[in-house]
Amino acid sequence: MTAAPAPPDTAPDVPWEELVTAALLGTGRRTPPWLPPGREAPTALLDLAAVATVRRRAGLRPAPAAARPVPAAPDPRPPLPPAAVRRLALLLSERPGAVGGRRGAAPDLMELLPQWLSLANARGFAPPPEALPALLDAARGRTDLRPAALAFAGPRALWLARLNPDWRFALRSTPGGGCELPPSEDGDRIRALWQEGLFAERVALLAALRTRQPSAARELLASTWAAERAEDRLMLLDSLRTGLEAADEPFLEQALSDRSRNVRATAAELLSALPGSALAGRMAARAAACVAIDRTRPDPAIVVEAPHQCDPGMERDGVVPNPPAGRGERSWWLGQLVEAAPLGAWPVRLGRRAPDEIVALPVADDWRDELHAAWCRAAVRQRDPGWSRALLGRPSAPEAGGPGAVSLAERAKLLSILDAADRADWVAGFIATHGLSEAFQLLGVCAVPWAAPLGRAVVDALDIARDAGSYPWSFSGVMGLAERCLDPAEASRLDALTAIPDETEDTSPGAGGYWAEAFQRLTTTLRLRATMRQELGEP
Repeated sequence: MTAAPAPPDTAPDVPWEELVTAALLGTGRRTPPWLPPGREAPTALLDLAAVATVRRRAGLRPAPAAARPVPAAPDPRPPLPPAAVRRLALLLSERPGAVGGRRGAAPDLMELLPQWLSLANARGFAPPPEALPALLDAARGRTDLRPAALAFAGPRALWLARLNPDWRFALRSTPGGGCELPPSEDGDRIRALWQEGLFAERVALLAALRTRQPSAARELLASTWAAERAEDRLMLLDSLRTGLEAADEPFLEQALSDRSRNVRATAAELLSALPGSALAGRMAARAAACVAIDRTRPDPAIVVEAPHQCDPGMERDGVVPNPPAGRGERSWWLGQLVEAAPLGAWPVRLGRRAPDEIVALPVADDWRDELHAAWCRAAVRQRDPGWSRALLGRPSAPEAGGPGAVSLAERAKLLSILDAADRADWVAGFIATHGLSEAFQLLGVCAVPWAAPLGRAVVDALDIARDAGSYPWSFSGVMGLAERCLDPAEASRLDALTAIPDETEDTSPGAGGYWAEAFQRLTTTLRLRATMRQELGEP
């Protein structure tokens, strides 16, 4: 029978470190001299360890209580209606899984969440606090959700993000890390934050000030410009895109001599977006020397003489001297000059012609694609709708591309310059002529919900594809866009397409069932979107 351990007051007071060392070495190798006699060494060692453990716990002094978290800032927005609260919980729940590789007829709830957030933000509602963890988890996994999710979540999201490392992205995604910026009239606090704040806080301050007082933001930036690091100068300079004005020209001209190449390039890009700037005038003169009308031909045509060298003046004005691999030097320099030249200078230079007449002119010696591509980039940079329309051409043209667009991406950029109605009409005409095979990227720049002519063009093209016997997954991208972008009022027009069509010899086996399922999902999604709008209250 094992002897009882010695009472605590008679047990030797052995340091905890020595007990641990003896246990690690083992009493069989070395018996500590301080072990009580009369018992087996392992048992005596464990008894002493037990007594020491009780002593350590009993003598532990409680640590000072941590300070309570500062309460979250109040959210003055009205709460969501009860039906909308339930809808948000459903959208944040698990999305329905596909069965056997098929999506089924059920709506994709997670794909409706961005639209729901946009509607809730437009109505100005505050979220229910109990939904914030799930909302932040959803935004953590999808960067496309973050702007709308954080705008909807409001100040409580930043409060939670400071307590949970998994949600720190909210602090990084919010200008200034969620800090409160001083009012624009508080000059002392603005200067103190600008000189002493973290870089994210300074960027947020400059961006906020730029939207309200562009000149004050520029002067604040100029006050410390020489002392900023090169990578910081680049990000701070980029803030001048907001509210860019002629008064920014002297500062930007000074930045053309910056020791950082990236800073010089950004300054040149901003100056070229100011048609009246000195740099724009210099670029116009250089480009005009390269492009002219050849009046010796029976029919007028454009001739191009690309630059033979990139001189220091061109480099200072933002022309990159070394072309990328596979690109010729002269065409590389020409493209940069034409891209930076004001588009308003070309009608005068090319015979008082309108943009559509200029674009229609033949270009000698295979310079057409290079010249038109540079004009496309200039139209996007200068946000010129007249040139954008001319370069897009007619949507019903035999070729899928316009006279100047070199790719679908280029056409999408040109479309983004037009107003929403013009965009929708052009893409509807494009789909009516060329179908949906090349329209996906163009549909992405159209305003939501799609205008009625565009919605009808998409539905008609899908119906034609179904009648042709194609498999619907060839159009899954367009069908997904339609679920998110088609006007919910179109749902009634789609009911006739939800039935399984008769299969013919030319029909792919089983395609009819897949199409019926896809249209059922589309109509169900449209009706759900209409219900979502009603739950949030019509504007």
